Amino acid sequence: HKEEVSLEHESFNNIKKPNLIIYSTCFLLAVVSVFGFLHYGIVLILTVIIIFILDKKAFLKVDYSLLLTFAMFFIFASNMARINLVQNFVSGLLEKNTLLTGVLSCQCFSNVPSAIFLSKFTTDYANLLRAVNIGGTGTLIASLASLISFKIFTKKYPEQKLKYLIEFSVLNFAFLIVLTICCLI
Repeated sequence: HKEEVSLEHESFNNIKKPNLIIYSTCFLLAVVSVFGFLHYGIVLILTVIIIFILDKKAFLKVDYSLLLTFAMFFIFASNMARINLVQNFVSGLLEKNTLLTGVLSCQCFSNVPSAIFLSKFTTDYANLLRAVNIGGTGTLIASLASLISFKIFTKKYPEQKLKYLIEFSVLNFAFLIVLTICCLI
C-alpha cells in the first residue's frame, strides 16, 4: 500500500557525554572479553552495576522473555553437543554437507547457537559461516532479529499477526532456497 512511513525514535541530543563515554567503555570491554583478554563474567557484572547506577529504568525496558528464549537456545545447543549419539549424528551430517546441515540447524534453534553448536564438530568453517548467515532466513526462530521484528510488528498491529507470519515465511523461505542454491553451485 502507498502510505507514508514514519519512524518513532528518541533524540540522541539528550545523552549526557559522561554516560556516553561510560557506555562506550562498557562496549569496548565486552569486545575485549570476546577475544579472551577479560573474563566475560567480570564485564557482565561491571556493566550491570554501571547501568543500575546510571539508569535503573533501563532494566524495565528489557524484553526478558525474548532474552530467556535466546538463552535457552544456547543452553539447548550446549547440552545437545554433550550427547554422544548427537555428536556422531551431527559429525556425520557435517562430513556430508556442512552448508545444508548448518542451514537446517538454524531453522531449529537459531543461527548464532547453531554456529556455536556445529563449530564443535567441523573444521569446514567457511561453509559453516555461510550456512549460519544464510540460515538466519527461513523460520521465525532462525534469527533473533526475526523474533524481535515479529514482536515489534505484532505489538503495533496485533490484528495482522497471521498475515505477517505468512508473508514473512514465504519470503524468507524463498530467499533461503535461492541463497542456499547459489552457495551449492
